[in-house]
Amino acid sequence: MRESGIVVERTRRFKATTDNARTFNIAPHLLGGDLAADQPNQKWAGDISYIWTRGGWLYLVVILDLHSRRVIGWAVSNRMKRDLAIRALKMAIVLRSPPRGCIFHSDRGSQFCSHDDQKILRKHGFKTSMSGKGHCYDNAAVETFFKTIKAELIWRRVWETRRHAETAIFEYINGFYNPRRLHSALGGKSPLAFERQAA
Repeated sequence: MRESGIVVERTRRFKATTDNARTFNIAPHLLGGDLAADQPNQKWAGDISYIWTRGGWLYLVVILDLHSRRVIGWAVSNRMKRDLAIRALKMAIVLRSPPRGCIFHSDRGSQFCSHDDQKILRKHGFKTSMSGKGHCYDNAAVETFFKTIKAELIWRRVWETRRHAETAIFEYINGFYNPRRLHSALGGKSPLAFERQAA
């Protein structure tokens, strides 16, 4: 690593993003640890993370298609409200037009358990799946994405404003992660290349 100029990026300050203090709208864990999907739009997964800027916290929701690990929906906000998850979900639905029966997996956070979020999922025929309480590895694909974007982008600089961070996230997802970043889990292909091969 030293010879190649590679340095370790350490984790940063912690901010809780999951509020489990409720029992309403909790769905069973349908994935059962199986994060693989034979084709697009079989299994989606979403989660929320956070980015510190000098202007305050920026919250990021992403939705991945577990077939290719492609980011198909995302949204940012300065507040962690339920509309954040809804905006990312609507983006993914418009982009992919998923068939009825597609599994949508998330944690038990209030944003994903909200009545409005669940209403959209039912309207489009999703099967809702949620991680067990305190089991972050149940959503390992999205957690891996957050670890990747933070190591490759977020932790490499100080973000003066939320807007600067949002612009950089947009460029990372659409200009690098989806079209060009290679994944060992995809046989050394990018998410978009993997999807084109499967088509």
